Amino acid sequence: MSDANTPWLPVPDPVKRSVRSVHTALGQATRGVRALPTFLVAGAQRCGTTSLFRALVQHPQVFGPPLRNGVHYFDTDYYRGLDWYRGHFPLRALVRPGSGRPRIEVGESSPYYVFHPLAPERISRDLPGVKVVVMVRDPVERAYSAHSHEMARGFETEPFERALELEPERLRGEEERLRADPAARSNSHQHHAYLARGRYAEQLRRLERHVGRHRLHVVESAAYFDRPEQVFAGIEDFLGIAHCERIRFARHKTSTRDPIPVRLRARLAEHFAGHDQDLADWWGRDPQWRR
Repeated sequence: MSDANTPWLPVPDPVKRSVRSVHTALGQATRGVRALPTFLVAGAQRCGTTSLFRALVQHPQVFGPPLRNGVHYFDTDYYRGLDWYRGHFPLRALVRPGSGRPRIEVGESSPYYVFHPLAPERISRDLPGVKVVVMVRDPVERAYSAHSHEMARGFETEPFERALELEPERLRGEEERLRADPAARSNSHQHHAYLARGRYAEQLRRLERHVGRHRLHVVESAAYFDRPEQVFAGIEDFLGIAHCERIRFARHKTSTRDPIPVRLRARLAEHFAGHDQDLADWWGRDPQWRR
């Protein structure tokens, strides 16, 4: 398979697994001559990161890992080492500017990065100068969507309200355990943090401490889906790439579900009110869902 970008077309799962296996073996064999990312889409989960990344890799100046959005190196697979991570990306010769060819930006999208307690520090250490895009969404809708997503994948068995009740117990001590053991994984921290992942300002401040405010670009998912061309142009400017008018914008990984009950929505909106204000204070603007 070529390292150059191609349109994102549906591929049968057996074919995808076979091609990915071959490409992974080739990537590891040639990892010494491969590029590292210059940008990351770090989350948040269920905020449109897949849709955004699949738009980004249509750009002629953006390359990503073939047949996948992200690698999950800085959260769950950090123990594999930087050379392993490098093996997932294009050859340096393909992204180096020259002979009239513009600079190519290399990126990936792993939406657990923004929430994992060690990921920002790891990103800063291994990718100095990297730019980070973060998407945010009405945290009530995000939580409800995340629950549906985890149910569909088999990581959740409890109904939404019961899962919210269980969240404090499920998450108790898990962040501390992840910090204490860099090789540890936490199923609940990754798959059951419906409310905690909606506390965006906490996560953005942590990223800011390690990466720097000037290398962070926050995108509101509602604005992206309402005005994709306009919002995408801002991301192009942030990444320093030319404007491309050939991007096909689409929604990916959507699901149909019943609306959140009115009383539950009101209760969750009240729960997030202080956290939304914290986000507005950090960002210097009110998120769209508060207007």
